[in-house]
Amino acid sequence: MGRELVLGAFDPPLDGSVLHGNIVIWPSRKTMVDHQPTKRRALLFLNPRSRSGGNRAADGAVKQLEAGGFILTYGLCARSADMTREVSRHAHQVDLVIVGGGDGTVNAVLEGVLEAGLPLGILPFGTANDLARTLGIPSEPAAAVAVIVAGCTRRIDVGQVNDQYFVNVASMGLSVELVRRMTGNLKRHLGRLSYPLAALKTVFYTRPFTAEVATADRTIRLHSLQIAVGNGVFYGGGMAVYEAAAIDDQCLDFYSVEPRRFWQWPLFLTAFRRGRNRNLVGMRAFCSPGPLEIRTDPPLPVNTDGEITTMTPARFNLLPRALSVFVPAGDQRLRAALAN
Repeated sequence: MGRELVLGAFDPPLDGSVLHGNIVIWPSRKTMVDHQPTKRRALLFLNPRSRSGGNRAADGAVKQLEAGGFILTYGLCARSADMTREVSRHAHQVDLVIVGGGDGTVNAVLEGVLEAGLPLGILPFGTANDLARTLGIPSEPAAAVAVIVAGCTRRIDVGQVNDQYFVNVASMGLSVELVRRMTGNLKRHLGRLSYPLAALKTVFYTRPFTAEVATADRTIRLHSLQIAVGNGVFYGGGMAVYEAAAIDDQCLDFYSVEPRRFWQWPLFLTAFRRGRNRNLVGMRAFCSPGPLEIRTDPPLPVNTDGEITTMTPARFNLLPRALSVFVPAGDQRLRAALAN
């Protein structure tokens, strides 16, 4: 199917927001009601275990959000189930949810945000921050806060495997072993460099598995070291699922990889950094709108957005443009809509 950046239809504006075409614009501090700045109510999750979630950057972000007109309610940032309950409990008291953490923290709040139908603001305080990279959200905390304060949102697709949601990628095989080797100390000391280092170590210990992949029109049997189903563009600290992928293209990008020689791995790693992997020997890839089912022998754990959350057999579905996320207003069509 053809791909292009599509700015999908947005939910009806929340209180005080303005709809310009397909772009939702929230009121700024300068919007006056009875000569008082408009206040927006936000449920804030800050992960103290994320790379920057427990330091002065987080404190500065909180102060900047409050200065930008937000009334903050702090949510309990622990297990995914706890965060879902927190969102549900506050759903009718807030206008949006803000997450300060990495991709795992964003994933943990997905179920609650989707059920509540609230827009999501992202403060990329983690190590990889692949969703923020996909959406163009700056890594610098003050700039990321400014994106939320500016109030421009974009609707994106959400993937689902069994009962788990994901925004970046769900995978099995080598990536699960990689997650097991990615210790907190390694992430804190090496940042994104910890991913390729752990990947090289993991290659020596990962063994191929047998998989059956069923789509709406075909069934494929294969041997693989790594299977991934991507919804977004980036994963694993900046590797690209596919160079033409987009997070709102209503498509799941499947790939399976089994390099037959050790010397092929550097070629694969280079290709995956750019998303130019579909013509490599030992690579099988295609795009599917879903559903998609994967069975493996033996059953394998599945990694969703950096966390091991479910097992095969894995049934994949796509929720098209199900999540509204605050993004920079940098696209030309966004600027044109804002100018009208």
